[in-house]
Amino acid sequence: MSAIEAIKRLFIHLLSNKYLERHFVHLGILEIFRSTPLKNDISKNYKEHLTNIAFLDTSMLLESFHSNINGLTEEEADELRDEVGLNKLACDLQSTSWRQLWECYRNPFNLLLSVLAFISYFTDDIPGMIVIVSMIGLSTFIRFIQERKSSQAAEKLKAMVKTTATVIRRLIAPQTEGGNTLSQHKIEINVDHLVPGDIIHLSSGDMIPADTRLLSCKDLFINQSTMTGEAMPVEKFTTTKPTDSIFDLENICYMGTNVISGTAIGIVIATGRQSYLGELTKRMTESKKIQTNFQTGVNKISWTLIQFTILMVPIIFAINGLTKHDWLEAFLFAVSIAVGLTPEMLPMIVTATLARGAVEMSRQKVIVKHLDAIQSFGAMTVLCTDKTGTLTQNKIFLERHTDAWGEESNLVLEYAYLNSFHQTGLKNLLDVAVLEHMDVHQKLKPSINYEKIDEIPFDFVRRRMSVIVNDQQNNHLLICKGALEEMLAICSHVFDNNKSVKLTPRIKNEILSITNDLNKEGLRIVAVARKFFEATKEFEHTTHAEHDLELLGYVAFLDPPKESAAPAIKFLKEHGVDIKILTGDNELVTRKICKDVGLSLHGILLGSEIDDLDDQALAVQAKSLNVFAKLSPLQKERIVRILKENGDVVGFMGDGINDANALETADIGISVDSAVDIAKESANIIMLEKNLMILATGIIEGRRTFANLLKYLKMAVSSNFGNVFTILITSLFLPFLPLMPLQILIQNLLYDTSQIAIPFDNVDKEALTKPLDWNTPDLLRFMLVFGPLSSLFDILTIAVLIGIFHANTIAHQSLFQSGFFVEGIVTQTLIVHLIRTRKISFIESCASMPLLLATFAIIAIGIYLPYSHFAHVLDFTHIPLQFHIWLTFIIAGYVVTVQIAKGIYQKRFGWYH
Repeated sequence: MSAIEAIKRLFIHLLSNKYLERHFVHLGILEIFRSTPLKNDISKNYKEHLTNIAFLDTSMLLESFHSNINGLTEEEADELRDEVGLNKLACDLQSTSWRQLWECYRNPFNLLLSVLAFISYFTDDIPGMIVIVSMIGLSTFIRFIQERKSSQAAEKLKAMVKTTATVIRRLIAPQTEGGNTLSQHKIEINVDHLVPGDIIHLSSGDMIPADTRLLSCKDLFINQSTMTGEAMPVEKFTTTKPTDSIFDLENICYMGTNVISGTAIGIVIATGRQSYLGELTKRMTESKKIQTNFQTGVNKISWTLIQFTILMVPIIFAINGLTKHDWLEAFLFAVSIAVGLTPEMLPMIVTATLARGAVEMSRQKVIVKHLDAIQSFGAMTVLCTDKTGTLTQNKIFLERHTDAWGEESNLVLEYAYLNSFHQTGLKNLLDVAVLEHMDVHQKLKPSINYEKIDEIPFDFVRRRMSVIVNDQQNNHLLICKGALEEMLAICSHVFDNNKSVKLTPRIKNEILSITNDLNKEGLRIVAVARKFFEATKEFEHTTHAEHDLELLGYVAFLDPPKESAAPAIKFLKEHGVDIKILTGDNELVTRKICKDVGLSLHGILLGSEIDDLDDQALAVQAKSLNVFAKLSPLQKERIVRILKENGDVVGFMGDGINDANALETADIGISVDSAVDIAKESANIIMLEKNLMILATGIIEGRRTFANLLKYLKMAVSSNFGNVFTILITSLFLPFLPLMPLQILIQNLLYDTSQIAIPFDNVDKEALTKPLDWNTPDLLRFMLVFGPLSSLFDILTIAVLIGIFHANTIAHQSLFQSGFFVEGIVTQTLIVHLIRTRKISFIESCASMPLLLATFAIIAIGIYLPYSHFAHVLDFTHIPLQFHIWLTFIIAGYVVTVQIAKGIYQKRFGWYH
């Protein structure tokens, strides 16, 4: 096994920096569970506990949790919360300052420097050790401060976005004549405040807020893929059968899963760290989620630089040991070179640039849940977006209510009202718009005149929902509303002039023609149908009941586009981001909205057509087309996945249940505060305001962040390569070390200090016009061009020191080292100004004031040191004024040469990548 591989294996567990973490990160030492299935990683006792609860009858279950079918009282819940704590996982608990400081320290570069500090200590190089420790402290504390600042800004915004649960609370009202009256009411509370024994209500779109045993449910389907990896929803019931797997317990729902459709009432059996997910977080250390491009790039560059250091340091040690015959001094020199080649500021630069972007986004009221999402914003090449609530205002207006022939009909509105009023599932904005008609409520008195018998909840396969009510004539009435095509498939008759006529193909075509005209106006059509049956007749209240219905007509809704949609789309197109619409709505409404927001159509593909395409064929269509309509949630996810596999950095913006899978799959998921719980949980970024121009801010911040990171990397790789090249050459013919170990360490400490301001630098507009992402070959090419270029002027300085000042003997060693130190600190610090822009530095493009002050202050300190009171401690001597004149010409030549090289490099390879 090679030395590099051995070192890599030694450091691998320390590579999980804060910017690489995603979801479930244990607070202990990081380990990687790459092969252990989650569903098997749980204690036997906990499995037995869940199984026992699953088979308890309701009365014993309630008794064991000291609960009541009417729920807990506020006082009981408060007492329990004090006892068991908040409903939070270990990874959700805010880290202490000491823990966060430790995380900021823990990275491969600091570990390597720590090893070198110990070596310096044991070789009695105490000044060297102090300098190395100072470098570690500088990197760690700056990173800590920036990370703390961004996390505090995010926490303030997160307080504005809370995931809630519907809880049944028991009320005890005193009677007038002895005894108490028990009653209950439903309230929305923060999920963090749930306690075992709480009775909760679940419906479509809800996250399961804690481990729950079901007491009652109706057509309840749960997505357990976060636990089992199985994509298909699982139906849950109030009872269960014996099973070996806890996931086959049919009446247990687990924290972190979500409701696809249906409704339920359940009792909370475990919260926070006592839940199944809490058990997992005690064992899990790293998310199983695939790393983003950014994370992979940082990882790859980090190891490349470490490997370069490990390769070059032994060579330098051997050359100086053989030529100078002082192996201890050669060893200390090699240690110092190792410190110089270690880009210990990389983790700080990464965190600081990302943190700065997060803070800027927080000022726009945008929550950045993961710091690396900032860079993904800048690298995004394709933005896939849902239509409703993202491009549109999500303020639904009931524009028309017509019969099947397009004529206004109050009857249709009344039936739509009864359906929306009596459903208990997720009430979307369409229902809200219907229920705003209070005149209908006063006429029908639905709570008095129509007793609800049952309901069949909405799902994305049927695309409809039904309620069954009992009217004043004691007849059962099924009222169904849903997407037009799915409704026509279950209707056998149509209501026409107070009579029911058979739905013939001719009538069906006429209906489709009428609704198409409404769609072309941008109206969303929801069909309304009914079915009567006798109350005495046995009737199965399931989806099988939805057949032979009578179509009454339609309710048509208008969802106008957001005012910010058109300028946002224009901005995205101008900045190299392709926009693709992925919607469950039909193609006619989508076409109208695209026209309103200025999005040119490049073809439309329907969900029914997608099912007939394999991944290769769909990849071709996904690349060329930009509108995909009538999609299911899995089809949205599939398109996002295929675009990613084609090499695009994909963003997805959505707010509905049907967007959750795509949000999770995308490189960057974007949602809004008004989104359903599962959409907010799946997103990386949550916008608290509905202004789409915030997307522009995110893209600019992401690209600025990455551009500043690239400045540091280009500077580090070219400077390190140039320094090694120079050291190798000078070590061959000089009778002494080109710089003493302590001088190298001081030079690097000053150099590191000058880099602190890089995250706050200005960025050329040209660097922000297109997506930026990792281009490792370009970094290596840049190193091979500009590294030797800096070495050329280092060698020119050496030639002046030897040829003009005869500083090539042991007697003049201090003069040589003083002059070489000053030239090194000037060129290494100045290089950031030269390579930060393609333009003429300081004239056409100037750095930010913090970077200017930091770099020129360090240059001034470096020039002053040979004349300071510390000169004898550092083995420096006064440098003749004549050398500074020569140095001025050398530096001027270096600046001009780099500028010329930039022009040639730009024409040949391009500058902004």
